[in-house]
Amino acid sequence: MSLLKAEDITVREGNTTLLAPLSLALDPGEPLVVLGETGSGKSLMAQALMGALPPELQAKGRVAIGSRVLNVGDRSRFRGLWGREIGVLPQEPWLSLDPLMRADRQVAEAHAQVRGLPRRDALARASADLEALGLARAGARYPHQLSGGMAQRVAIAAARAGGARIVIADEPTKGLDAARRDDVASLLLAEMGESGGLLVITHDLALARRIGGRLIVLRAGAIVESGTTREIFAAPREAYTRELFAADPENWTPRRKRAATGATVISARGLSVAREGRTLFSGLSFDVRAGGILGVTGPSGCGKSSLGDALLGLVAPKQGRVARTPEAHPFAFQKLYQDPVAAFPRKRSLGKTLQDMQGLIRGQQPKIETLLDALGLDPRLLARRPGAVSGGELQRIALLRILLRQPSFVFADEPTSRLDPITQAKVIELLIRTADQDDVALMLVSHDHALIRNTGDAVLSLDPASPPVGGEPVETTTAASFGVS
Repeated sequence: MSLLKAEDITVREGNTTLLAPLSLALDPGEPLVVLGETGSGKSLMAQALMGALPPELQAKGRVAIGSRVLNVGDRSRFRGLWGREIGVLPQEPWLSLDPLMRADRQVAEAHAQVRGLPRRDALARASADLEALGLARAGARYPHQLSGGMAQRVAIAAARAGGARIVIADEPTKGLDAARRDDVASLLLAEMGESGGLLVITHDLALARRIGGRLIVLRAGAIVESGTTREIFAAPREAYTRELFAADPENWTPRRKRAATGATVISARGLSVAREGRTLFSGLSFDVRAGGILGVTGPSGCGKSSLGDALLGLVAPKQGRVARTPEAHPFAFQKLYQDPVAAFPRKRSLGKTLQDMQGLIRGQQPKIETLLDALGLDPRLLARRPGAVSGGELQRIALLRILLRQPSFVFADEPTSRLDPITQAKVIELLIRTADQDDVALMLVSHDHALIRNTGDAVLSLDPASPPVGGEPVETTTAASFGVS
């Protein structure tokens, strides 16, 4: 008997159909993966199955959970199942974590409130959960003190703590390196066991393969292809599925390396950065030139985002110095944040935020309409607030906002972590074109080694397992062009 069975689920916004009639079943011990591009309706589907759709959307269809049969249009009947029957790992950890609670307390709260454990036992279980996810030292930290990958893992621990038989994981590994991704996949599969249910929503092809089970490919709110994960990856039947697989960075044609002829835009000498008394990296020296692309890799929590903060003067280095070329306007040095949800005011429309930013910039600017088209964004999205668009859409709007400022240097922190392979390729192509045509110096951060290898002029690794910082970078043939020494 299926743990969850959905029949003819439809979601509409006014006269617009966002999710076509969709049916699926979740069986014990067999995970179900929903794969699709950004904006395809994956998260809407999950919200409909949980009775958690925004009030402005209309839903029809039925969901059977065990012996209960619920109308997805009656959201109030689902609330009693949350945490007990269905646990959800939301796409944005920043929206699911309480900013005023330490990490271990947030996980312990679920153990106490849902499982009914005494406070001391709940805290002990929370500490064990965090340690299993590689977060033994993060329990006393607040969400703003965590990297994006660390916050994601805390959210995973909190979602699992209630003991629900059915877990819906919405992009559970975005922003995580390959090792952490595999750890999370193993954890979710182990939690499912032989009697639980696991529904994973993702655009990550590697995660889909690792989870296995059955696969649904979703596009524009409709199912394009379904079957076992193994069979679809081995021989996709539909052209769209083949296009999705072909867009994996492993299949990209490597970008032609650019000669180091541009002027130095930003440089670091003997740079060391520490957070909360722990040194993240030390002795780092490099130059980034106009039009050059320096790739940055390393595991979650190694200091990649902190490197960007130090280069832009947002945190003071422990040792060393950073030099930035003098610029004529105040927006020349920009950081594209890993978590765009934290970079936009939540109660203002995206269009209004962009208009306010444009008012601060003098001179001719790129047209918003042109950038929307290049990024594959619907102009109607600008009428919405940040919480009413997908994570991938918001990430591209964050990039649009930076490009409007016509920067000389961009530190792009995991700019495609929320994007499907097809959209990711388009966004990276736009970033490369910006560097090549506008002589923008670009530091590109990613956990995806294939993406960095096929894009950057040189690669800087902050992985403690790689040669130490100050030694040889991953691609020694191009190291001299950035002065990595």
